[in-house]
Amino acid sequence: MVRKSSTKRCRARTRLTAAAVAAAAAVPLLAACGSGYSPGVINVYAPADGADQITARAAICNKESGGAYRAAVTILPKDADGQRLQLARRLAGNDHGLDVMAMDVVWTAEFANAGWLVPVPDAEAEQVIENNLAGPVETAMWKRPDDAEKRLYALPIWTNTELMWYRPDVLKKFLGRKSQVPVTWDQMIENATEIHRQDPKGPTQILVQGSQYEGLMVWFNSVLQSAGGHILDPDDPSKQTLNDTPEHRAATLRALQILKAVSTYPGADPSISNSDEGSARDGMERGEAAFEINWPFVFDSARKNGASGNIDFLKTEMAPFAKRILDEENPPTAAELVPINRELRTRFDFALYPGVSKDLPAKSTLGGLNIAVASTSRQPELAAKVASCLTSKDAQRVYALEGALPPTVASLYDEKDFKVAYPMGDDIRTQLEADHVAPRPATPQYQAMSTLVTATLSPVGRWDPASMVDKLAEQVQKAIDGEGIIP
Repeated sequence: MVRKSSTKRCRARTRLTAAAVAAAAAVPLLAACGSGYSPGVINVYAPADGADQITARAAICNKESGGAYRAAVTILPKDADGQRLQLARRLAGNDHGLDVMAMDVVWTAEFANAGWLVPVPDAEAEQVIENNLAGPVETAMWKRPDDAEKRLYALPIWTNTELMWYRPDVLKKFLGRKSQVPVTWDQMIENATEIHRQDPKGPTQILVQGSQYEGLMVWFNSVLQSAGGHILDPDDPSKQTLNDTPEHRAATLRALQILKAVSTYPGADPSISNSDEGSARDGMERGEAAFEINWPFVFDSARKNGASGNIDFLKTEMAPFAKRILDEENPPTAAELVPINRELRTRFDFALYPGVSKDLPAKSTLGGLNIAVASTSRQPELAAKVASCLTSKDAQRVYALEGALPPTVASLYDEKDFKVAYPMGDDIRTQLEADHVAPRPATPQYQAMSTLVTATLSPVGRWDPASMVDKLAEQVQKAIDGEGIIP
C-alpha cells in the first residue's frame, strides 16, 4: 500500500524549463546554498514525503559502513515543484554539498542532459536491470547526446502504479450476483450508467484525477497508451506521435473519447475538473462512487477510516478490528492484516487498471522515486555507496512493509510477508512489467509538455475529441520546440 502522502509524487510538476531553472540559479538567491563539503559526510536530499523512511535507512547504512561515511539527510519541500527547483538551483550553482538526491521519475532526461547526474557504473547497472522490474528501471535510463546508447543514470528506490478500486457490494446490488468486474473503460461507464438509471442518487460516479495538474497528464497518458498510442515516439523524443499517422490519430481520438465519456455520462462526477487523488479518495469513502482510479494508498486509508467509523459502508466490517487497526504504537502485523483485509475487500476491492479494448493490454503510468549521485559531489565513490545502500533489496523490503511504498526489486513480490501485507501485490507487479507500463514521455522538455497538455485538456471533457487531437499535437510540438512555455 502507499500512503496518501506518497501519491504527491505524481502531482503537478514545476513550470520552469531547464533554461529557466538555470537562469533562476544564477540570481543572488544561490548565495544561500552551501558550496562546501565535509570529507566523509554524504549529503542526501530527500522529499518530505518519504524522508522518514530514507532517514531511517541512512542510519542503518552509516552503521553498516563501519565509519567509511556518514549519510546526512536534508529534507526537501513537500511539493514536487519546490523539490525540483531547489535541486536545480544547487546543481546549477555547483553546490559541492549536494551528493545524493531523490528524484521524481520524470526528471531523469532533463537532469542527465544538463550534466547533473553521475551515470551508474556498468557493472552495477547490469545487476539493477536484472533484479528490478522493467518499468521502474526504464524511468532511470536516458541517452545523452554523448552516450553511445541508453544507460542508467539513477537507481530505483520505490515505485507506484494506479489500480481500479471498486465496490463489490454495489455491483452485486445493482448488476446482480453474477456481475463481472469491468476490465475496460467502456464497461465501467456502462455499469455506472446502469447504477444511475436505477438510483440517480446512488454511488454512480467514476472517480479519477481530472484537475489541471500532473494527475490529468497521468490519466491521459495511461488511456492513450492503452489505446495503442504515444505522446512522443519512444525511440525519438523529438517527434510527437499524436496525429502523425492515421493509426496514431485514431489512438489519440479514442483516448480523448474515453476521457470525455467518463466526464459526461449520466451520474458522472460533477467536480471532475477539480478532482485529484485526495478528492477521489474522499468521494469514494463518502459512498458517491462505484469505481475509483487511484494509487494504492487508498486501501490503507479505507481500512483506517473505516475502523474510525468515518466510512458508512465499512462501519460494520471494520468495527471488530478497530482497536487493532488504530493502534499507532503497535500497528497490525502482516498476518493480522489477513482477516482485516478479507473483510475490507467485501466492500472495497481492487483490480487491474482498465483497458481501452480487450485486444490491447491495459497500461498504467508509473509514479515513484529514483536515487542519483549528483555531479556536484566531490565524493562520488562514497556517494555511490550510499545510493546503493538506500536502494538495496533489504532497504526496499522495509520501505514496503513499514512505509507502504511499493518496491522495484522483483523478488520481493514473492516473499511471504510482502504477499500477506500487499493483497494487491500481484496486480502491482503485473502493471510494472514492460507490457503494462505507460512511461511518461522521456524528454528534457517534460515539464513544459505536461503543463501545456493539461492546460489544453482542462476543463476535462468540455471539448470535441476530434478537434482536440490537433490542438494537443500543436501544444506538444510547441513544448518540443521550446515555444509557448510558461515561465
